[in-house]
Amino acid sequence: MEVESKILRDLREKLNRFKEMGIDPYPNRYKISHRIREVVEKFKDEYDQGRLEGFGEVSLAGRMMSLRFHGRIAFAHIKDQTGKIQIFVQRDVVGEDFYRNVFKKLDVGDIVGVKGKLFRTKTGELTVNCSEVTLLSKILRPLPEKWHGLKDVETRYRQRYLDLIMNEDSRRVFEIRSKVIRFIREYLSSKGFIEVETPMMQPIPGGAAARPFITHHNALDMDLYLRIAPELYLKRLVVGGFDRVFELGKCFRNEGISSMHNPEFTMVEFYMAYADYKDMMALTEDMLSGIVEKIHGTMKITYQGQEIDFTPPWKKVSFYEALVDIGGVPEAVIHNEEMAKDLAKELEIDVGKIKTHGKLLGEIFERTVEDKLVQPTFVYDYPKDISPLAKCKEDDPSLVERFELMVAGREIANAYTELNDPIDQRERFIQQLKEREAGDEEAHRMDEDYIVALEYGLPPTAGEGIGIDRLVMLLTDSSSIRDVILFPTLRPERLE
Repeated sequence: MEVESKILRDLREKLNRFKEMGIDPYPNRYKISHRIREVVEKFKDEYDQGRLEGFGEVSLAGRMMSLRFHGRIAFAHIKDQTGKIQIFVQRDVVGEDFYRNVFKKLDVGDIVGVKGKLFRTKTGELTVNCSEVTLLSKILRPLPEKWHGLKDVETRYRQRYLDLIMNEDSRRVFEIRSKVIRFIREYLSSKGFIEVETPMMQPIPGGAAARPFITHHNALDMDLYLRIAPELYLKRLVVGGFDRVFELGKCFRNEGISSMHNPEFTMVEFYMAYADYKDMMALTEDMLSGIVEKIHGTMKITYQGQEIDFTPPWKKVSFYEALVDIGGVPEAVIHNEEMAKDLAKELEIDVGKIKTHGKLLGEIFERTVEDKLVQPTFVYDYPKDISPLAKCKEDDPSLVERFELMVAGREIANAYTELNDPIDQRERFIQQLKEREAGDEEAHRMDEDYIVALEYGLPPTAGEGIGIDRLVMLLTDSSSIRDVILFPTLRPERLE
């Protein structure tokens, strides 16, 4: 701690010294001619010194990531968001006074602007021969030395800015995340979907089985809920004549935190009129396989040591078939609730909190099947009582036209043919209310306005939600959802 305090004092003393010299350590602006990658890419194969010099003077800016002195000369590397480049500073060029009293007082981590001409060193490294160096932001805390100061994973999450400065792999994850979101928007737009925005704060939470966060609006003196899903509002828009809509944004669920769950997460939901869940399977397969190929240049990726092949067509298996053939569940369990309860107890499932046979089978599915579904697999035709917003199958009303896309043992997407019968929907909401009264805090609430909307006519429609965070986990080989969320939810830091 004493050594750290001395380092902090030294950095602050340098700051004060610069101010005394009339140097503003935090100027308002600096004009750059290029971002670093533009220069590096332009001359990545260029070794003609004459052409480099003929390019003229460049003006670049970035954080200094290394600094080494050799008497009257110095080499450093600066980095911006796009890349890294070496700079070369000579005492006889920038001036003895500046070199000794300013440049030699800079630290790794300081942000600087440089002007100069390009050349290549004897080792062939593209370098800026600086005629001018300007301090743009003086650090008052040292960077972790070669990442040693950020061994603790939680520190990386709490101080993501340090993680991004020091860890190129983390930067790459979030660059890929940005590309994934852009590709999804471009794909859906190319298929005629329009992007919309629906309320983040809702008077009635709906669209998923989950506990909401609650807040209070003082002026209206009413409780509001952070949305658990945009589903019911998006389907209102389909009623209104927007046949293809999507929304990409945050949702919130008041649930536990794990490597797969964060209370605040990102989801894309999209709805297509005059389509059913089979159409959504085809669209999902086309969109996601295309995204994988755009990101990786191939449809085969490695996730946590397992090769996953996104090449279409993907495997399809019904919910009941998956339980029996993949999970090894006796077929009689599907039709006998008491046998299902006995098996659930063997699997250490708390049957007291589960009020229906279908939900019991859903819990058994999670324990016996999910982790075996490594390759992209559509699991379809779920029990009606775990899908209160989905349309029943015409040949078996106990099941609904729904699928979940499973990859690497976790759900990536959830879709169904939407229930558009207002009478049936009201009855299902009433059943959900009974389950809430029996203690199921995640059961849906009655949404009278949504019923009214359905009474004006929702066309045959299919809808889907895809978890962006889990998709990015797959595409970046990340084991925890916290690795793909810039600022994940964490417990308050304990102060010693």
